Amino acid sequence: MALSKLPLSTIFFFFLYTSLFTISQVLSSKIAVAQIKDQQDNEPFVGINIGVDVSNLMSATELVSLLQFQKVTHIRLYDADPDMLKALAKTKIRVIISVPNNQLIAIGSSNATAASWIGKNVLAYYPQTVITAIAVGDEVLTTVPSSAPLLVPAIQSLYSALVAANLHNQIKISTPHSASIILDPFPPSQAFFNQSWSSVMQPLLKFLSETGSPLMMNLYPYYVFMQNKGVVPLENSLFKPLTPSKEMVDPNTLLHYTNVLDAMVDAAYYSMKNLNFTDVVVLVTESGWPSKGDSKEPYATIDNADTYNSNMIKHVLDQSGTPLHPEITSSVYLYELFNEDLRSPPVSEANWGLFYANATPVYLLHVSGGGTFLANDTTNLTYCIVMDGVDSKTLQAALDWACGPGRTNCSEIQPGENCYQPNNVKNHASYAFDSYYQKEGRAAGSCDFKGVAMITTTDPSHGSCIFPGSKKITNKTKTVMNTTTPSNAAGGSRLISIRSSRVSAMDRALQAFLTIIFSILLHIPFGVS
Repeated sequence: MALSKLPLSTIFFFFLYTSLFTISQVLSSKIAVAQIKDQQDNEPFVGINIGVDVSNLMSATELVSLLQFQKVTHIRLYDADPDMLKALAKTKIRVIISVPNNQLIAIGSSNATAASWIGKNVLAYYPQTVITAIAVGDEVLTTVPSSAPLLVPAIQSLYSALVAANLHNQIKISTPHSASIILDPFPPSQAFFNQSWSSVMQPLLKFLSETGSPLMMNLYPYYVFMQNKGVVPLENSLFKPLTPSKEMVDPNTLLHYTNVLDAMVDAAYYSMKNLNFTDVVVLVTESGWPSKGDSKEPYATIDNADTYNSNMIKHVLDQSGTPLHPEITSSVYLYELFNEDLRSPPVSEANWGLFYANATPVYLLHVSGGGTFLANDTTNLTYCIVMDGVDSKTLQAALDWACGPGRTNCSEIQPGENCYQPNNVKNHASYAFDSYYQKEGRAAGSCDFKGVAMITTTDPSHGSCIFPGSKKITNKTKTVMNTTTPSNAAGGSRLISIRSSRVSAMDRALQAFLTIIFSILLHIPFGVS
């Protein structure tokens, strides 16, 4: 029938119906895409590893409160601790859980055991707890090579269990490797996987390629530097600015490398390319720098740890990629949250953390201008302490003024209190100076005391003595730990989440309204006069 012979009312309702139907389809697609994106990371990020070889480790609830206060969005656990997974529920913190090495044989030998593991450690918590990936073992090829034949079978069995639960698109499965599985890593273009592991790497990469999962690598420029002193400059290892003459150049590709981490990532890409895999992304599951070492580890210092981690975070958030893949920036999990004081020697093994067990920062990151990563991203967080070389009489006078006319709270340096020891005027004066400085809002001129005080970015807290500037972090953390109300530190992300929820709610409401309109239109007679 010709359109011109239809009454205008019929034509109107026809176009109205088709238009509304199109809008409804677009809204349905938009909602579906939003649901998928909510479970995925579209931009590179910096996460953090949480080891638990720590004396007096805080409870899971306190630990998650610390993560929220510090604005941590991604973590990696070395197990699937039930208390942690419960505490992470509804926080939106994204977590990689792990299968410990000692469970590999059982899972790799039995599909039923793998399904049970998924049920117990994933289905019991997801989606309230946002589990994004499962790390199967840790550096299996180099630490427990006897389990290597069962590594891929374990991964495949766990994947089959995820498929059965229809979670295989939301949760990825891989296994972290040591950098030592790559031979001849520099220049990167000559790198290749140790061929003795070809029987594992070939099927593993095939699985990663087919499932869109990352190659997980633990990459430490610190060890590269220590093993190649005199060859690899410290500046390259720490991401420090270099003159062109100090840049590392791959003679085969003429690509210039300004830092060791990029070279290590590209070595992994070239190693995969040698096995004909070019569609697997590298995820750096561990990287960091120790803040303290023994006499044989002179470069394990607070300054170097701060420099490496701060610059690495900036590098990731700048999204500059690598020389081989400038379009791909690998996300990195920093090693690690706490100093694990129970770890065996050397000394550096116990000193990779950003925090002590009591949540006091080991040192202060300097990542200003590179986005937010931690609440102790403290380029502007400063303390006031005594200058070196000041005589005791002058210090005593300044201390008396601070605790008297200056109205400073000096209770912590009284006998029996946390900051009384060491019992000397320099220690007491530093505490009093910082207390006054923080009380005055770190205002200009509030750290002088007639020329005997100085400003520092190094936290002067020691042992159980927490300086006032550090207490600003610690007390807020304790407040968060004792309440279910999120701290203001997470306000930005909470606002985004609220807005996203409102948009989603509006879309759903509009879709429901359109459904009602369709129902009404379908009951209107479309007669021909």
